[in-house]
Amino acid sequence: MESRYNPADIEQKWQQVWNQHGLNRTSEDSSKEKFYALSMFPYPSGDLHMGHVRNYTIVDVIARLKRMQGYRVLNPMGWDAFGLPAENAAIERNIHPAKWTDQNIAQMRDQFNQLGISFDWDREIATCSPDYYRWTQWIFLEFFKAGLAYQKDATVNWDPIDQTVLANEQVDADGKSWRSGAIVERKQLRQWFLKITDYAEQLLTDLDQLTGWPDRVKLMQANWIGKSVGAYLEFPIMGMDEKVGVFTTRPDTVYGVTYVVLAPEHPLTQRVTVSDRRAAIDAFVQEVSTQTELERTAEDKPKRGIPTGGKAINPFTGEEIPIWIADYVLYEYGTGAVMGVPAHDVRDFVFAQQNELAIVPVIIPEGGDVATPLTAAYTEPGVLINSAEFDGMPSPNAKQAIIQKAEQAGWGNARIQYRLRDWLISRQRYWGAPIPIVHCPNCGAVADADLPVKLPEDVEFSGRGASPLAKLDAWVNVPCPTCGAPAKRETDTMDTFMDSSWYFLRYPDAKNDHAAFDRTKINDWMPVDQYVGGIEHAILHLLYSRFFTKVLRDRGLLKVDEPFQRLLTQGMVQGKTYKNPRTGKYVIATQIADLTTPIDPETGDKLEVVYEKMSKSKYNGVAPGDVIKKYGADTARMFILFKAPPEKDLEWEDADVEGQFRFLNRIWRLVTEFAPGSGIRVQGSLSKPEKELRRSIHIAIKEVTEDLQGDYQFNTAVSEMMKLSNALSDAAIKESPVYAEGIQTLLRLLAPFAPHIAEELWHLLGHTDSIHTQAFPMLDPAALVADEITIVIQVMGKTRGTIQVPAQADKATIEQSARESDAARRHIDGKEIKKVIVVPGKLVNFVIS
Repeated sequence: MESRYNPADIEQKWQQVWNQHGLNRTSEDSSKEKFYALSMFPYPSGDLHMGHVRNYTIVDVIARLKRMQGYRVLNPMGWDAFGLPAENAAIERNIHPAKWTDQNIAQMRDQFNQLGISFDWDREIATCSPDYYRWTQWIFLEFFKAGLAYQKDATVNWDPIDQTVLANEQVDADGKSWRSGAIVERKQLRQWFLKITDYAEQLLTDLDQLTGWPDRVKLMQANWIGKSVGAYLEFPIMGMDEKVGVFTTRPDTVYGVTYVVLAPEHPLTQRVTVSDRRAAIDAFVQEVSTQTELERTAEDKPKRGIPTGGKAINPFTGEEIPIWIADYVLYEYGTGAVMGVPAHDVRDFVFAQQNELAIVPVIIPEGGDVATPLTAAYTEPGVLINSAEFDGMPSPNAKQAIIQKAEQAGWGNARIQYRLRDWLISRQRYWGAPIPIVHCPNCGAVADADLPVKLPEDVEFSGRGASPLAKLDAWVNVPCPTCGAPAKRETDTMDTFMDSSWYFLRYPDAKNDHAAFDRTKINDWMPVDQYVGGIEHAILHLLYSRFFTKVLRDRGLLKVDEPFQRLLTQGMVQGKTYKNPRTGKYVIATQIADLTTPIDPETGDKLEVVYEKMSKSKYNGVAPGDVIKKYGADTARMFILFKAPPEKDLEWEDADVEGQFRFLNRIWRLVTEFAPGSGIRVQGSLSKPEKELRRSIHIAIKEVTEDLQGDYQFNTAVSEMMKLSNALSDAAIKESPVYAEGIQTLLRLLAPFAPHIAEELWHLLGHTDSIHTQAFPMLDPAALVADEITIVIQVMGKTRGTIQVPAQADKATIEQSARESDAARRHIDGKEIKKVIVVPGKLVNFVIS
């Protein structure tokens, strides 16, 4: 049987065949157990990068494996197609976002097919399609009906030149606008929110259900939710009927409060400011409004503040304390105010020292000296001092006692608070799902149930001023759906996380024109059995998806509590990078004269050679198309899977790609040189070489199967296939049915990894059906039982050789065989043997004088 391994011809042929015969369509055979394999859908940027290749190859191997193991598999694909990049492209290229997005989708779909990814394209979705965002709008209205969607004033990023709101992604590290270059200001605007905080406790406690998630992802989510147990306390403002409310986890330190601090944006700031301080306060507030949240809260930045001149009263001590404002306090977090306890908080201690504020210690270590002066904040538990009736009480006990006193006196109460804030979903852009609300002067905010509320196509894109939708009078001005009075549409669009927070629910019923999904179908397929995506989505996307699932469950639309049963967060693909450590600039490899001792061609500096995430700006990217053109898609897949465990970062090495290409060529030669002979029915007694080869075959089946369970160790699975190919190459029984079994087993093990070459070779062996419809190899435990085993011979603990003994040999037989072996006799003959240690199945050790 002669042929030549030509990846391009083979891969193109089988991709066409699979598409023609619908091999990747989802089985509807309800007698089979379901398996929902899902990768995080991409933004249609136009070109796949190696991170895409890794993500989707991992899921494809899982999907193909599960089909061969008898599951009905759902492995769908779609596009996270709304968002700012498409709108920027409209401005820069003078092309409509829809056209630009459709072009990119078509290009990436072709690239996925080139890789042999077995997506069910019949279920393809794009979030920018009215057929999809109609149901995003419908889900928003479900939140609205449930009281979980509301409007309120919020602080946003404001470009003072372009006169528009900017997403956080549009603000650079220096706090400047992505487009105008202006210093971004913080401004209050009316925005739409979802009440995710209503589900904070569920989102936190249900992390315990996610036993198939990485611990670090669950920890990241728990920290983001940020549950704190403490007290809400109120400090009366002198000369006013109002109070400053604060939340604290350390009510045991309340007798040490010597000042309170408001966020500059706090409504009380202006009211508590005395007249001769107003100009200074206004200037400070204006200055802080130009800072980003990161700048204000960074640990390495000095904390700046000024006094308002107003005073509050510490109700526990009755003492007057000053009211300050400071840049490190954010109005969006907690109550927008904090109590200053400089003796027991590091930040407060520094702030008090800088501003000559009183520092009153109220907790000391157990057995500590009351008279010892503080040189730094003491932040540990201890015993209370200077705390009236609570003196001498351990601080854990004092927390409860002080909360009880606050509740009795009306000064506060116990409270649980979360770091998690309600989700701001408003975007003042065009390319997003319109929020289906009409604002009526009589009825207020009214749901627009005539869905979809379509994006108008005739839009001018300037990137300046209000949202393009706000400029379309004919689209904005509509009658109220309730009373018919003249009203106005909402011109904000939704955050793209809204689209990605439920897309996995659309796939099981992607063509449904009457509902977002059929409840029977969704309850059949959900939850997702295996979800794969980048660690960068560990918090927001995954948290929002969990939130959506719980809300829709509570609305009676589905049954599951959690959307994703198992989660795999794959590592990054890193490329070899040449960097000038002095200038920080990256250098293109082709511009370096000698890569063994790389020198910057411009400066003459010695370059660092490091592995960093592939990026155009670092000149270290490898285009998937180039690899496929040179080696084929199967080689690209095999390298991606073999180079590193899926959760670890992968360092791209051309030599390792070559190695996988050679491996596939070796398999090609093994199969094409093989004559099928009498088939693979193995029966009757086998010769010793046949038994040894069959044992190697079933060891490979056992190890590969175990590697593809749980944590999916694809790299070691490929290693096991390499061992089996070596055993087949070395076998001297190529006419045996056992050899035929080994060849066909190797191809079936390989099929999920390298689907094209496996399919081609399967047909070259005379099969007419697809290898991907075959059963994955099953282990025969009897084949693992060896007739003989290898025993190590040691003398005085030093290895001197090995012997073969019957697998069932007892200790006496093993010892006798060892004594008679040449390996032992060379070292024990003529010497006194003091002791013989026999470890069955492993070794014999002779202890001599």
